[in-house]
Amino acid sequence: EVQLVESGGGMVQAGGSLRLSCAASGLTFDDHVIGWFRQAPGKEREGVSCLDNNDGGTYYADSTKGRFAISSDNAKNTVYLQMNSLKPEDTGIYYCAIVWYCHSNYGPSIEYDYWGQGTQVTVSS
Repeated sequence: EVQLVESGGGMVQAGGSLRLSCAASGLTFDDHVIGWFRQAPGKEREGVSCLDNNDGGTYYADSTKGRFAISSDNAKNTVYLQMNSLKPEDTGIYYCAIVWYCHSNYGPSIEYDYWGQGTQVTVSS
C-alpha cells in the first residue's frame, strides 16, 4: 500500500520559515514526479511546486519563486518544501502528491496517482 505523509506544518509569523516533509512508503520517490499543492479556505487548489526526479526539473508558482525550494532526499524517501519569507497569503493546507508530470511553466499535473492527507500552514501578519 502506498502512503504519502506530510509533516512540518504549523503556525508562524510573517517572514518566518517552515520546512514541509512528504515521506513515502510503498514506493520510492527516485523515479517519480512529486507535486506540492495548497488550498486556502474558499479558494481553489493551487499547484505550488513540483519536482521531476527523473530529470531534476522543477516548477514554482510565481507567488513562491525565490522563497520556496523543493528538494528530494532519496535515501530517506522524502521530499521537502522549504518555505522562507512566509506571507499570510501562504496560509492553507499543503498536500504532496505523486503526479503524472511537472511542467516547467504550468506546474504539476492535475492527474495524480497518490495524495497525502495534508498539513496545515498558518501565517499570521
